[in-house]
Amino acid sequence: MTNNENDEMTGAEMAAAIAGFADDRKAIDIVELDLRGVLGYADYFVIATGNTDRQVKAIHDGIHFEMKDRFGLLPRRVEGLPQANWVLMDYLDVVVHIFTPETREFYRLEQLWGEAPSRPVPSVAEAQ
Repeated sequence: MTNNENDEMTGAEMAAAIAGFADDRKAIDIVELDLRGVLGYADYFVIATGNTDRQVKAIHDGIHFEMKDRFGLLPRRVEGLPQANWVLMDYLDVVVHIFTPETREFYRLEQLWGEAPSRPVPSVAEAQ
């Protein structure tokens, strides 16, 4: 996809791309939540886990770089990067949550939005 096609990128395509970039940085337990009709401010959540705060930052960096480089897209805002136990990246249609394992277990977003359809994203390693 070229930069000229950005306007045509759907939320589902954006969520899939972000999940792939997270997987490239070895994120684990990647899940896409389809929040269309459930939530007013975003269509999808992509939730991923990094084993350490350093890996959480690396996952953020990978997503940020690839979305900018490939699609010319920057998040509207990023929160939590200094502490890196929960980094939120807001791409408007897609909100990305990158957690350390302990923080993800504490907030349990998948259970909070349990009525939303979810799709676990298999890692490239699992698919092989």
